[in-house]
Amino acid sequence: MKNNFKITLWTIVVLSSLTNMTCDDAMNDDDSENCDKTAVLDAEMYANLETDFFTMSNVKITDDCLSFSFSASGCSGDSWEFNLVDSEAVAESSPEQRYLKIQLINNEACLAVFTKQISFNLKPLQINNTQNELILNIEGLDNALTYKY
Repeated sequence: MKNNFKITLWTIVVLSSLTNMTCDDAMNDDDSENCDKTAVLDAEMYANLETDFFTMSNVKITDDCLSFSFSASGCSGDSWEFNLVDSEAVAESSPEQRYLKIQLINNEACLAVFTKQISFNLKPLQINNTQNELILNIEGLDNALTYKY
C-alpha cells in the first residue's frame, strides 16, 4: 500500500513539473504572438487587392511585428479591417525581397478622421537563407524595410 502511494505521489510530481515547464517555454516565446494580425501569403489576393484610402506613419519592425499608425475617415474606426498581403514572389537578391500591399476595408461613411495603430506578425514571410533577413517592399511606402529574424 505504501509503495502504491509513493508511486502515485511521484507520478503526480513528475507530471506537474512537465506541465509547468511547458507553460514556461510558451511564455518565453518572442513578442510576435502579441501582433494584432498575421501577414497573408496569397498571390491572387495580392493581384486583385482593393483598399480604401488611408495614410501611414511611424512604420517600424520590432522583433517579428510590423507596426504602424494609420489615419482614415470614418465614424469610429471600430469596424475597420486590415490585411497585409504578400505576393508570394521572392526576388532573388541579397538579401531576398518580398512585395506586399496593405488593405483597409472601411465601410464607415462619416467624415471624422481617426488615427489608430495596428501590427502584423511577419513570421509567415520568413524564408530559409543564411542571412535571416528580408527586404520588404510595401506599396505606399517610399522606402523598403529590412526585416531581420
